Amino acid sequence: MRIPAHFAFKRLTTVVAVLVLSACTTPPKDAPVPPNLVASAPAPVVVAPPAPVVTPADAALAQGLKAYQAAQYTIAETQFNTALQAGLTAPADVATAHKHLAFIYCTSRRESACAKAFKAARAADPSFALTKAEAGHPMWGPVYRKALPVAKSAKKPAKKGAVKPQS
Repeated sequence: MRIPAHFAFKRLTTVVAVLVLSACTTPPKDAPVPPNLVASAPAPVVVAPPAPVVTPADAALAQGLKAYQAAQYTIAETQFNTALQAGLTAPADVATAHKHLAFIYCTSRRESACAKAFKAARAADPSFALTKAEAGHPMWGPVYRKALPVAKSAKKPAKKGAVKPQS
């Protein structure tokens, strides 16, 4: 069955009229008001700080510490020596490498090398000292105390109740 053309035309015009009129409606009174769009300055470009430069010496020290923590002492010893030969620059890093080498030397019964490593750590960083727990270790504690004796003060404190000589 065919629909006559005039019915199809009427139907099409009705649909177009409904669409056109629906576009002309006003929004409800309680509808939110769209914000006013105002052109603003472009967002500032954020520049990330430069990545820290990791030198071969720093990388070897980090690998040595990681190996030491994993009880891979042969690898750790090699990495600490590599770090020192590659030229660690921070005194604390140099002292750390020597300290861990001293621990490795002492635990492998190389007391002379252990003492030299402790002295090298102090030479690199005059404030170098083992913690109380580290200094109390039975293998390297005695070597540390012998290699770096605690300096006794030149002046002894006055005894209680002692009388000062008058000038």
